[in-house]
Amino acid sequence: MEKPIIVEGKTSTEAIEKGLKQLKCRREDVEIRILESEEKRSFFSILEPRVVKVEMTLKNEKNEEKKHKDENVKPEDIEKCEKNINNFLNTFIKQVGDLEYSMKKEDKTINIEIKGNNATKLIGYRGDTIKALQTILSAIGNKDAQNRVRVLVDIGGYKEKREETLKELAKKLEKTVKRNGKKIVLEPMSSYERKIIHTELQNSKYVTTYSIGEDPRRRIVIDKK
Repeated sequence: MEKPIIVEGKTSTEAIEKGLKQLKCRREDVEIRILESEEKRSFFSILEPRVVKVEMTLKNEKNEEKKHKDENVKPEDIEKCEKNINNFLNTFIKQVGDLEYSMKKEDKTINIEIKGNNATKLIGYRGDTIKALQTILSAIGNKDAQNRVRVLVDIGGYKEKREETLKELAKKLEKTVKRNGKKIVLEPMSSYERKIIHTELQNSKYVTTYSIGEDPRRRIVIDKK
């Protein structure tokens, strides 16, 4: 794990920009944590300018570790995972009723699509239930597995609709921050949803984005550049 660096600025945006230059990387390559701001005393000034401290850690090593794990996944691991999930879903679908599912293997990932009249009940408030179901199916599929297979679940095209909603939200909030100059802190989101916001605004001329807090309460901040 790369050692974090701590950078200072008059605002969080300024501190992050300094850190990115120091690390010579892009915003999406780092984990960012806003530390408590402090008052920096100045001997030559009556005023004590506010200083914001930001902790930044490169993701590179973490990503390489994940890539290495993916490379260890073998065809037999995927077959076993698929069989375990099939056995569970065949029983689960019968109990819930009026549902059907399909599985597709792609790039060492098993994608599960669930459809039917009762399918929307499995989505939950802003996808809470679908996230829980994905966690359960991943645990069942990878039971006793040495190399974990990635399992993704979608229900009635929910993820595509949610992605479009988040992209629209990002653009709307960009305009709001540009207009009033005040940062906006979003509600907690999953890493998948945060990535959508970051990606949508990464080339913005007016705002920058970063995350604060720890999972599962990690939030995105949209701040003026």
